[in-house]
Amino acid sequence: MPGQNTYARRYARALTGSQSRGDLLVAESLRGLALAEVGSLPARQSLYQWISRHYRPADTSHPGTDAPTGMGTIERKLLLLTSLEELPIAEAARIVDLDLARATEILAHARAGLRTVAETSILIIEDEPIIAMDIEDLVRRCGHQVAGVAATEADAIALARETRPGLILADINLGAGGDGMNAVTSILRHHDAPVIFVTAYPERLLTGEAVEPAFVITKPFEPTTLAIATYQAVTGGPQIR
Repeated sequence: MPGQNTYARRYARALTGSQSRGDLLVAESLRGLALAEVGSLPARQSLYQWISRHYRPADTSHPGTDAPTGMGTIERKLLLLTSLEELPIAEAARIVDLDLARATEILAHARAGLRTVAETSILIIEDEPIIAMDIEDLVRRCGHQVAGVAATEADAIALARETRPGLILADINLGAGGDGMNAVTSILRHHDAPVIFVTAYPERLLTGEAVEPAFVITKPFEPTTLAIATYQAVTGGPQIR
């Protein structure tokens, strides 16, 4: 299930806030599914369901809640499944073992809760001017400040040193300006900040074969997707290492 594995890694990493924990959860889920009876869901949704059922928050002092986010685990699962993974609410409800009415109610509450996320400053690394403007607008609509917009590796490193952003939102391919991964790696040597990568080619960052980010958004994306990823990244802390 190579295609399903890619999406499962994205979901599991976002859910756990960690590449290593997310990829381990996917591996365990694949082994479990191989031994389990075939269910009624398609392969990709079955993998999401197994991950959802076997995920345990790292902080167990607040049952049902992913400290320090304060958002319930079931709310986060529904947000990620419907926005990041773009599943219909009916499918997401089946995956998390809820009836449709209850899942719809919880999802509405979770989306309202996104508006309460702590404001932070975001450094945008994007070489396409129109796309950079769109992302800048989305960042502000999500209630955050824009620390700066960089189109090259060198500009990104300099801006990060100057502004000390609370979050980095980076494209991978900066054309003639270099590589977004290299820019982020250089920045994180001197400044701790969570990172979200925005790319049209998520498979490049979801192989599980190297050190990769926990948070990946696929272009094009909706404002809600950015809001959810920002919430996860800001409340979960730096997770690229």
